[in-house]
Order: sequence, then C-alpha cells, then structure tokens
Amino acid sequence: MAYGSSIEWTESTWNPVVGCTKVSPGCVNCYAERMAKRLGAMAEGAKAKGQNPGRTANYLKVINGRGKWNNKVFMDYSAVDAPRTWREPRTIFVNSMSDLFHDGVEIDFIKRVFDTMNACPQHTFQVLTKRPERAAEVCRQLNWTPNIWMGTSVEDHRVTGRVNYLQRIPAHIRFLSVEPLIGPIPRLPISNIHWVIVGGESGPGARPLHADWVRKIRDRCLDRGIPFFFKQWGGIIKHTTGRELDGRTWDEMPTIDSEVNVETAAA
Repeated sequence: MAYGSSIEWTESTWNPVVGCTKVSPGCVNCYAERMAKRLGAMAEGAKAKGQNPGRTANYLKVINGRGKWNNKVFMDYSAVDAPRTWREPRTIFVNSMSDLFHDGVEIDFIKRVFDTMNACPQHTFQVLTKRPERAAEVCRQLNWTPNIWMGTSVEDHRVTGRVNYLQRIPAHIRFLSVEPLIGPIPRLPISNIHWVIVGGESGPGARPLHADWVRKIRDRCLDRGIPFFFKQWGGIIKHTTGRELDGRTWDEMPTIDSEVNVETAAA
C-alpha cells in the first residue's frame, strides 16, 4: 500500500493508480516504466511458481510484452483508503507510478483520492502531474485542503506552458519538478509558485545536465525568495555524481505560514 521512498524530497509513496502514457521528451527514459517492467516480471515469476503475485499483478495490466507502457491505467480501489490507517505523520508522493490526472483516471476516482487526503490532515500529500491542464479543468470539483501540494513537471522550455495551468489551481502549495532537466530554461515562470525542485536524469540512457542550467533556475528562485531543492546531478550511476551544487546541498522546503494567493498569476 505504502512504501518508504529513496526520493530525496519525500518520505513515502502511495499508488492508488498505476500505468501511464508518455506525453513529452521528459518521459523518454521513464523510471516508473522501468520499475513497472521489473514488478511485472516479479508477478510473472510468482505465477509460474504457483504463488500469489499480490499487488505486483497490477503491473501486468499496464505493461506490454516489450516492457513498455500499454497506455492503460489501473485504478486500485483497494489502495484508496490506505493513508487513513497510517497514524504517524508522513510526507507522501501520490502516484509515483502514474499520473492522477491521466485522461484514463475517472473523475469520481480522483474525488475518492482527494476524500482520503482531506481526511488525513496529519499527512502531507505531494501530487505531481504532467497534465496540469486536466487538473485545472477539474480543480473546482476538488477540496484543496492545506495538506495537498500540487506540482507539475517541467523538463525544458518547450513545456513551460504547464506552469500557467498550475497557477490556476487553488492548492496552498504549488511546486515545479524540473526533472529531468534536459535543456536550458532561461526564464522559468515562477510567479505564485512556492517550491522548485531541480534534478538530472538517472539510469540507462541518462541525458546530461549542465550546471549553468541549474544555477540559472536556482538564482531565479533566490531572487524571489522561493525555496529551491536540488535533487541530483543524475547520470547512469547517480550516486557517483552526488547532490552538491557550488559546494553545498540545497534542501529547501516550503512552509504554510500565511494564506496564499490561489488565483491565477501572470507567468
């Protein structure tokens, strides 16, 4: 139901949805697709041994025979209420293996997920999407309690339009995941954005990250007092490249210390 996470900016993951569709260049080397392939193989192995594959069987529904997304999503109703049973507060990345605002996820299911998040004020939920246009379309049907942070992925200048949709969403914390950063973004739009994460791509086929791309975004955040988090340099073996930028780590996080403006902002 929930898993501890090695992702530096969160503590746990919760996946009431699995499966996805690639929508932009940042998706080319999708880490979730690679993980889904492994989990699907585990399920097949368990079945071959006459064992119960458990939740790994869900990945057989969303991965094709070549180990790629089959463009379907699976809504796991059995996982929707899981956070209600977690007493200790935690920061939770929602749908690390999918996108809650994928077109295949029914609005009633999204509302069920939000009902759980609304009912668990002890937790902080980090929702990240590459489809902020759909999130903006349905956002007024959802209850944005302060423990729900909403973000969008921005991998290069070609998809900065996603930020405009995010700015319309009445979340108390709106954030950008600039990862994998695969090209320069000279003027990242950050008006009415409360947190920016930057990171390089990791794993097979990782594309290079240039320090000047990162510094430009960091300096833009510093000038505007926006918390900046540098996740990793990435690379094929990411632990060899580390997380330091200009001699230090950048682990800044947002806080809710006043009522935020939830209306549309100019980019």
